[in-house]
Amino acid sequence: MRSLTRTLRSDDVRDALALAAAVGVVGASFGALAGTAGVSFTLMVALSVVVFAGASQFLVVAVVAAGGNVFAAVAAGLLMNARHVPFGLAIGGTIADRWPARLLGAHLLVDETVAFSRARGSGPRARAAYWTCGILLFVFWNTGAIVGRFAGSAIPDPAAFGVDAAFPAALLALLLPALRKADARRVGAAAAVVALAATPFLPAGVPVLVGLLGLLAARTVRQEAS
Repeated sequence: MRSLTRTLRSDDVRDALALAAAVGVVGASFGALAGTAGVSFTLMVALSVVVFAGASQFLVVAVVAAGGNVFAAVAAGLLMNARHVPFGLAIGGTIADRWPARLLGAHLLVDETVAFSRARGSGPRARAAYWTCGILLFVFWNTGAIVGRFAGSAIPDPAAFGVDAAFPAALLALLLPALRKADARRVGAAAAVVALAATPFLPAGVPVLVGLLGLLAARTVRQEAS
């Protein structure tokens, strides 16, 4: 850890703090939405500390809020986080040299820490940037979630403010950057059609999983192009 502090640059700390502050705001919205959805404070904190993956946490809470069972919520969250597998393979050597440190660092592996570190190469600076960014994100996200939970509980009637629309809005905001690609738009449209068609016939939360069939749209188009 001492070698990391020696390698750490002040501009990297500044950038990591700015990123963490923005993530803290998103964490606050998660805490507020989890409270209005009826998720217990203990479960909310457990999700933030143990899972620590914003998109998956929003998805799990959305499924539970819609009346879905725990198994559907967990399955949806795991599938959402499957993208971290190639991230880990690509950045494992940057996180640490020894397995105990890699396992600890893997808990801090989210989209932002990977992008922040990769933008600084693959040497000592990248490692210091990864750990600095990851620790700051973890602290700000969890603090934001707790603050948002207590702030959200001060609203007397959340339904009157249209909070029920916040879940799909939050998930859509997370997806918007990816929709710049044609493949992503095709997959998203196909998944939406499949999920909507399945909604009247399947328990709450399950249509989200069935929507994964939209991935076949990208595969079909690629096979036709080849």
